[in-house]
Amino acid sequence: MSASERLVLEPVTRAAGRLRLPGSKSISNRVLLIAALARGATELTGLLDSDDTRVMLAALRQMGVRIDDTGPGRVRVHGANPFPNRVGELFLGNAGTAFRPLTAALAVMGGDFRLAGVPRMHERPIGDLVDALVGAGADIRYLGEQGYPPLAIGRGAFTGLRPIRVKGSVSSQFLTALLMAAPLHADAAGAPVVIEVDGELISQPYILITLKLMERFGVRVERSGWRRFVIPAGSRYVSPGSLEIEGDASSASYFMALGAIGGGPVRIDGAGADSIQGDMAFADVVEAMGATVTRHPQALEVSGVQVARGGRLKAFDRDFNLIPDAAMTAAAMALYADGPCALRNIGSWRVKETDRIHAMHTELAKLGAKVESGPDWLVVHPVREGEWRAASIATYDDHRIAMCFSLAAFSPVQVTIEDPACVAKTFPDYFSVFKGLVQA
Repeated sequence: MSASERLVLEPVTRAAGRLRLPGSKSISNRVLLIAALARGATELTGLLDSDDTRVMLAALRQMGVRIDDTGPGRVRVHGANPFPNRVGELFLGNAGTAFRPLTAALAVMGGDFRLAGVPRMHERPIGDLVDALVGAGADIRYLGEQGYPPLAIGRGAFTGLRPIRVKGSVSSQFLTALLMAAPLHADAAGAPVVIEVDGELISQPYILITLKLMERFGVRVERSGWRRFVIPAGSRYVSPGSLEIEGDASSASYFMALGAIGGGPVRIDGAGADSIQGDMAFADVVEAMGATVTRHPQALEVSGVQVARGGRLKAFDRDFNLIPDAAMTAAAMALYADGPCALRNIGSWRVKETDRIHAMHTELAKLGAKVESGPDWLVVHPVREGEWRAASIATYDDHRIAMCFSLAAFSPVQVTIEDPACVAKTFPDYFSVFKGLVQA
């Protein structure tokens, strides 16, 4: 591995300053697809510029959707439903927020499509979504292993006559994909679409993001708890004219952690108390660990202890089912706690960009932590004074692993991040922003 493929982080003792978050990945890719399916043109501002959004933009343009670049973080999307091009081979990288919703939308439209990604994307399950779509009449075939991408989508007769049933225990993106695609049928067929969830629905706050964005484009979904969703007959997406994308709450978690372990204050602009993103609840986690959090409508300010000067965070034992991405940040913060920290109900980590339970267990242990893990849980024992070990952290081509382990720079040892460029998936400038906030 060359020097450019490593980033050496020397020990730091303090963090303070102000930053503006990049746009939310979850919102950016959802709203790009909805805008592409809506009547009229939509001006989007604050759009995230990352690998995942570039994949979505490229796919939509390949489908014949006109998208004008109007400035940094700004595009004008001209809606086209159905897409002008009904044939295509799409490469969608490792972007679940592009692959799953596009699978559903293209399956409802029908055509001749091939959807593929990087090797890890082909290891991420999609069978529950495909089963739900095929059960409603869609024509989808696996081109490799059963239950996994790549996929072929044909000109099936999507009917949606009976309730569409989908399992909720693997990924909330499957339900999001069905919800976002349902208005295409409700509009064309003049009939309601009913979606029913089997079992526990994980990551429920992400479904709320989907529902709120659909409502911004004129589609109000009727919901009975987390089990039954009805998209009324005649529902159709209509452009609101413009929409500003708020900052990424999952990315905010790293800077909340910086304020909590580096003294602060760290002010985070772009998302706050008015956010529609569930990961903003991570502010409650750092608060419970001993940080002081000041909430503003579009910003947060976090101050805490200085762990590099001997300060300790309060240990926790929490269920992280609702905020699994931000939970990874809590696992890294556990290095500096006053006792063992337990993360529970995180089984979805196993099917993300990598097996994140295995990855976090392995890399935290390199630093000297005692770590235990199981199918859907992780326990991290803080590193005792004098037991820290310098380590080279493997990142598994997973942006969140790289960003989490930047927090290890507050230890007394040198930490090397392998393949730091993997943060380009959601936050290309992360390490430059990080370095601007920390002090040796």
